Amino acid sequence: MASQPREAEGAREGDRARGLRPVPGGSLRSGPPELDKLIHERLRLAMVSALAVNEALSFGDLKDLVKTTDGNLSVHARKLEDAGYVSCTKGFDGRVPRTEFRLTAAGRKALERYLDHMDAVIRASRQR
Repeated sequence: MASQPREAEGAREGDRARGLRPVPGGSLRSGPPELDKLIHERLRLAMVSALAVNEALSFGDLKDLVKTTDGNLSVHARKLEDAGYVSCTKGFDGRVPRTEFRLTAAGRKALERYLDHMDAVIRASRQR
């Protein structure tokens, strides 16, 4: 394993001497690792969370659960779909258009990583 430069080593010792503690998954200087900003946005987190506990949701059901407008849901669903976190199936129920959303395996894994990260931050902040 390569040794750390003396300057970085000294900086960490100085931080510890001042009582600074590392953030889970990060360092004293760099802070926490980047959150998945795609999921971190409030509405998209609500959408992914709702889909995580439901096998599938129609456009209307998802819209009602996350309390948003048609336009907002469409924009955020497209971002999640483009990232591969959500699948969208369009069809018809008789003559009525029906859009259905499901959380993909990649979306479930991304949500689990996000929740693990947030859990580590919460645990670390409660240890004080």
